Amino acid sequence: MKILLIGEYSRLHNSLKKGLNLLGHQVTLVGTGDMFKKFPVDESIQTKWLTDKPIPLLFRKILLRILKKDPAQWEIGYRFKKILPKLKNYDVVQLINSHSIGTYPNFEIKLLKKIFEQNGKVFLMGCGDDYPVVKAYLEGKMRYHMLTPYLESGSKLKSDYALKYLTPPYKKLFDFVYKNAEAVIPSDMDYKIPWEGWDKVAEMIPNPIIISKEYSPIKIEGRKIRILFGVNTMNYTKKGYRFFDEALIRIEKKFPHLVEIRRTENLPFHIYVKELELCDILLDNVYAYDQGYNALEAMARGKIVFTGAETEFEQHYNLKEKVAINALPDAESIFLELEELILNPERIENIGQKAREFIEREHECEVVAKKYLSLWQQTL
Repeated sequence: MKILLIGEYSRLHNSLKKGLNLLGHQVTLVGTGDMFKKFPVDESIQTKWLTDKPIPLLFRKILLRILKKDPAQWEIGYRFKKILPKLKNYDVVQLINSHSIGTYPNFEIKLLKKIFEQNGKVFLMGCGDDYPVVKAYLEGKMRYHMLTPYLESGSKLKSDYALKYLTPPYKKLFDFVYKNAEAVIPSDMDYKIPWEGWDKVAEMIPNPIIISKEYSPIKIEGRKIRILFGVNTMNYTKKGYRFFDEALIRIEKKFPHLVEIRRTENLPFHIYVKELELCDILLDNVYAYDQGYNALEAMARGKIVFTGAETEFEQHYNLKEKVAINALPDAESIFLELEELILNPERIENIGQKAREFIEREHECEVVAKKYLSLWQQTL
């Protein structure tokens, strides 16, 4: 089968591509690389003129202030249009979300219209911001979520990037994509729940993970416990990082002889992975029910992850033992969970092993790729 994957914001499409390649399928991945993360793509539509160098960046800011629009989005659309002649005769096209190219909505509709005309069946991922998800969050469908900080009483946040999906241009884009899609595929509980009730929603397929066969279980004896807090500054508020920061201040003060804390910011993925390899505990996300990619990558390496691991997640996978620590939006709760692990390092070793086994069972990229193929083939 010939498959076209458009958009990459987490490593989902890279991991799925790996699984599909192992099963003998031809895959092309188109995307920007997602800024500082620099995910690999086959066809790049990353901006080249309006880079982060001083003069182009200044020009971009001036135009943004005058026109109230980011010229980099036009460049992304232009670069996608240039490669359109190559993106044809695919059996399946899958979009990472309704704004998968990343240009302005009206321009994106024109580009996607051409993609849909010259290829086979279209599928939409339910793995991030989109109209139904943002709408469900604002309507209170979940106890907490990425927009919780924006909605809190006294919040200083004037808006949120995700709110653009509710504006008329992006709603029009979503409607166009949804109309042309065969199905929407949720990737975890944070998107499965908001998408419930939409008639094209398929069964949830877990995020695929490329699992290294080189694996050494955690052994704490004779050394400090290593805690990694990898911060994406753009998401500081919406991931609840302040609760981790508050808890870590207390942990560092109380257990300087037992822990080694490493705090990083905005690392490219290939460097971030090296940091993951060295840690025992990763602080990932507070406002979540399920695990995103950073958490899953760490769990695949047998690490303890403070992330979304709510009751809904445990029930979905019928889990009887912990595979991650459910990080609540409460610094005291996080502190107590960390303290318990620090004082009982054998729990770190045990949960880390369970995390690895869970990823092998539910998220291994070839296993997950077979589930995608089964869904796609039902419609071909």
